[in-house]
Amino acid sequence: MRRLGLIGSVLLAGMLLAACGGGQYATKGIEGLLPDLRFELTGESGEPLTAADLRGAPVVLFFGFTHCPDICPTAMARISAALRAVDDPAAEEVQILFVSVDPGRDDPETLRRYTNAFGENIIGATAPVPRLREVTKRYRATFGYGEADAGGDYAVSHSSAMYLFDAEGRARALFRPDDGVTAMAADLARVLDG
Repeated sequence: MRRLGLIGSVLLAGMLLAACGGGQYATKGIEGLLPDLRFELTGESGEPLTAADLRGAPVVLFFGFTHCPDICPTAMARISAALRAVDDPAAEEVQILFVSVDPGRDDPETLRRYTNAFGENIIGATAPVPRLREVTKRYRATFGYGEADAGGDYAVSHSSAMYLFDAEGRARALFRPDDGVTAMAADLARVLDG
């Protein structure tokens, strides 16, 4: 009898968790795990850009660089596809912030050309390396540089996740490389709904 009571308790707990499951993110929820969006960078216009400039609309933050052969263009294509999949006109308000961790090659003009290739709501920004280290550390991201070859080219390693912040700048979800476009779209819609 005691065993039946234990099984019943486990089943009840499972049903309650399943009922609460609708409140979960389709990707990785990070509410309360990371600090609010805050940065001081140079935007692709050449002017200072801060988190306050983007308040009032959700922001997707991604650290990358324009010479990236695969991770960055794939990430930009995925987030653009996810935004197109959101069945809400407000999706056009979402800002994608592409922060280059390669300021030596990614000046404002280079960033502007790169972001324009992926969509109107993508904003490029960068900063000197020490400031980039502060921003990436704030969001538990990393980046590093390989040795330059004879032609001066070098590889840049960087984190590949995208961070979703709501219109007030609160961290809400983490989009990882293996998260599908449908899951990303669902979480974007959730944040847009408030």
